Amino acid sequence: MTMRTTSLGTTGPQVSALGLGCMGMSALYGEADRAESIATVHAALDAGVTLLDTGDFYAMGHNEMLVGEALRTAPAATRDKALVSVKFGALRDPDGNWTGYDGRPAAVKNFAAYSLQRLGVDHIDVYRIARLDPDVPIEETVGAIAELIEKGHVRHVGLSEVGADTVRRAAATAPVADLQIEYSLISRGIEREILPATRELGIAVTAYGVLSRGLISGHFTRDRQLAPTDFRAFSPRFQGENLQHNLNLVEALREVADGKGVSVAQIAIAWVLSRGEDIVPLIGARSRERLEEALGALDVTLDEADLAAIEKAVPAGAAAGERYPQAQMAHLDSERRRV
Repeated sequence: MTMRTTSLGTTGPQVSALGLGCMGMSALYGEADRAESIATVHAALDAGVTLLDTGDFYAMGHNEMLVGEALRTAPAATRDKALVSVKFGALRDPDGNWTGYDGRPAAVKNFAAYSLQRLGVDHIDVYRIARLDPDVPIEETVGAIAELIEKGHVRHVGLSEVGADTVRRAAATAPVADLQIEYSLISRGIEREILPATRELGIAVTAYGVLSRGLISGHFTRDRQLAPTDFRAFSPRFQGENLQHNLNLVEALREVADGKGVSVAQIAIAWVLSRGEDIVPLIGARSRERLEEALGALDVTLDEADLAAIEKAVPAGAAAGERYPQAQMAHLDSERRRV
C-alpha cells in the first residue's frame, strides 16, 4: 500500500489521507497497553501516516507524553515526517471531572507551553481549542494562536466542534487549516451547514468518530461489558434499546461489506473517505491489528451502486441516541441550531 496524501485545506500542510487519533491510548476507553500503543504509533508512521492527533487533557497530559515518547523512539526517517495536532482548553479536576473550557489568550499560550514540553517538540503543527469557550470570542482565541504562529511555536490554526458561523468568524481572523469534528455514517450533521461553509472557505475536515467509538466497527457486541472508566458506558448510543437498534444497522452494513469482501470497519471508513479529498478520517486504533484493518480501507473503492447500498443500510439520521450525553452536547457549538 502506498499512502495517499492530501492538503489540509488551502493553507495547511500535506498530510496522509488517514490520520491516527491517539486519545484511546490513554483515556476514556478503559485500560490501554502502553507498549502496544507506542508500537501502533510506530506502525502508523511506518505505513506513511503523518498526522497524529492528541489533546492536552487526555488523561491529564498522559497522552501527549505517550505521543512524545513514540516520536522520540521512532526512526528519524518517519519521525521527521510526523505532524502533531493538539486540542487544548478543556478544564478538569483531580477526580477527572470536566469543569469547562478556557479560551482566553493568556490561557492559550500557557496550554501551548506545557504541550510543547510534554510532547518534546519545538512546535505544534495544528493547534485548536477543543470546544468553544462561550465566554471568550473565537476571534480572541484564534488571535492568540496566530501570535504563537508568529513566534514559531505553532504552524497552523485548527478548529474543533464549532458551527458554520464560528468557522466564518475564525477564518476572518486568521487562516484556518482544518475543522476537527465528528463525521461518520451515523453522525452526518455537518452535511447541512458546516461542510458547505468549510468548503467555501477552503478549510479541510479532520473527521473523528468515523467508527462511532467502535459502535459501527463490526466488532462491538450487544453483550460486551464496558469498564467503569469507559465513557461509552454513559453514551446514549450504547444504551439499552438504542444499542440494539444501532447494532441492527451494523448488521445491515455488514451485508454490504461482505458483498465487497471487506470488513465493516473498512467500508465505514471508506465511506468517509469517499465524501471528498478535503476530509481526513482520524482512526482511533489502539493496536497494530486494528490499525492494519483501518489502513485497508484505503484500498476499498466504492462505486455508485455501493454507495446506494450503504445508504439503504444506514440512512442519514438512522442512529438512535445522541452522540454524547446531554451535558456534553450542551458544549458543542456545532450542535446549536441558529434561528
